[in-house]
Amino acid sequence: MELILGEESQEIQKRDFDLIIIGAGAAGLSAAVYATRAGLSCVVIDGSTPGGLTLEAPLVENYLGFTAIPGTDLAKEFLQHARNYTKIIDNNKVISIKKGEVFKLETEKGEFQSKAILFATGTKHKHLGIPGEPEYFGKGVSYCSTCDGWLFKNKKVLVIGGGNSGAIAAISMKNIVTEVKIFEFMPKYMCEDAYVKQIQSKGIEYKRNVQVMEIKGDGKLVKTVRFKDRTTGQESEENFDGIFIYVGLQPQSELAKSVGVELTDRGYIKTDRNCRTSVERVYAAGDVAGSFAQIVVAASDGAIAADSCYRDLYLK
Repeated sequence: MELILGEESQEIQKRDFDLIIIGAGAAGLSAAVYATRAGLSCVVIDGSTPGGLTLEAPLVENYLGFTAIPGTDLAKEFLQHARNYTKIIDNNKVISIKKGEVFKLETEKGEFQSKAILFATGTKHKHLGIPGEPEYFGKGVSYCSTCDGWLFKNKKVLVIGGGNSGAIAAISMKNIVTEVKIFEFMPKYMCEDAYVKQIQSKGIEYKRNVQVMEIKGDGKLVKTVRFKDRTTGQESEENFDGIFIYVGLQPQSELAKSVGVELTDRGYIKTDRNCRTSVERVYAAGDVAGSFAQIVVAASDGAIAADSCYRDLYLK
């Protein structure tokens, strides 16, 4: 992504820290600022492009200080701010973590170690698990309208999932594509009333009680979607050029589980009010901890987690 430049070309000199933050979204970058200002040595490691799901928000209108700002621009502000304090190593997946007197992290760019770890790994998009979904990913199937919506200019697209994220995706693409429809599994509108009004005013068809059964194509590109009316049981097919899937999120908590951190029934990391987990010197912040999934809350969690880490390492 051109808007946010990575750190890949820079040499990694230091590998031993007070705190390693895994995840460079709002929670992780906020934690980096607060941890460094408290005097902790820290680094942020992210397996992908910094910014997290903030990057996917077409327009953020509820982050204090910005009346309206594209998610990519807000993420860029976060990243530039955090880089004034600490190093951010992107495109560096953490492979495993060994717990002892210190934590040893094996990554794609070698080993790092720290006294404490903060998981700010966020969530990822859920999949439908239907035929054609994996085969046509990148060939018409997408999970990010902000990233890929422009590729379908003047074409017909379908958004599967009518919650807030799906509604926002459809609304944001309305002026780009020829036609956009929403298929929702539940028998009612699943997005906020403000989005329902926009959907109706823009003439976007929001079909409820629909189960998508299969995504079909010619081997190169998506062509058709097979779906069922859950009320009548009747199956139908309709042609689409692009499919955008918004059926929920799941926490990226596998690494935390591997070091013994307790999870909720839904797979989120359990924390106390100060972002401490069940494992000493391990913290979690933002969406992966089941927080109210808002950017401002993730940033707040990051600050709290950094403060808890500082207190545990140096004030006890």
